[in-house]
Amino acid sequence: MAGPVKIAMCGALGRMGQKIIQVIGARQDMAVTGAVERPDCPQLGQSIGPLVGEASLSVMLTDDLKTAGQGADMYIDFTSPASSLKYLREAADMGLAAVIGTTGLSEAQREELATAAKKIPVLWAPNMSIGVNVMYKIAAAMVKMLGPDYDLEIVEAHHRLKKDAPSGTAVKLYETLAQARGLDPVTSMVTGRAGQVGERTDNEIGVMAIRGGDIVGDHTVYFCGPGERLELTHRVHTRDTLAQGAVRAAAWLAGRKPGLYSIDDTLSLDN
Repeated sequence: MAGPVKIAMCGALGRMGQKIIQVIGARQDMAVTGAVERPDCPQLGQSIGPLVGEASLSVMLTDDLKTAGQGADMYIDFTSPASSLKYLREAADMGLAAVIGTTGLSEAQREELATAAKKIPVLWAPNMSIGVNVMYKIAAAMVKMLGPDYDLEIVEAHHRLKKDAPSGTAVKLYETLAQARGLDPVTSMVTGRAGQVGERTDNEIGVMAIRGGDIVGDHTVYFCGPGERLELTHRVHTRDTLAQGAVRAAAWLAGRKPGLYSIDDTLSLDN
């Protein structure tokens, strides 16, 4: 692709949106050419640059992806499930590639990603961290090596403002463990235990959520066996890590054919 990759940012004033714009601003091969926020955002119509610490960036903030996406090659989206699906439908009509990091998507909403991916390249990941995507692979391998005598549990922790639980990363970890163990991913998740619940069964994986303070994101998988346990932990210290991963994903996606992609594809983890 000749020239810098032109990107519209959805959720531009959100925590991740601001970080991603700053990361792109430090690169020569990419440029932010559009910025989108919700319709009730009081900064609509203002230049996004001074609002996110990039004074030289003169891109007007709008609530319309069709406007922000004019001339863009792709958009990056870290918003809410409803907003993400709205933007995705518009992007499919525009032929605009999509990098989506929104969490909390339902199974039906994830099916919409696959439908849109028949028309445009779509990369969706509940966690853009390179480390956590390597964690998925390691966790699956550990399940197979340790065998059925080891109970599997997941604990995740995030900041007090996070709206969905369990986190998208915890759900992905759960799905990875369930597949490796051969469990039904629809019926095997346990998200809380209280009262006389009886003994733990062999066909369940606990997924517990902690919310508090400004925790960026912690995930631990417990492999609890006879006489020992192993813990596999990933901690995000700063949102810069997630922003760097999202921008790396966007650079990889540029010029790709339509299809539904993941961070695995960008890292060639399956090779």
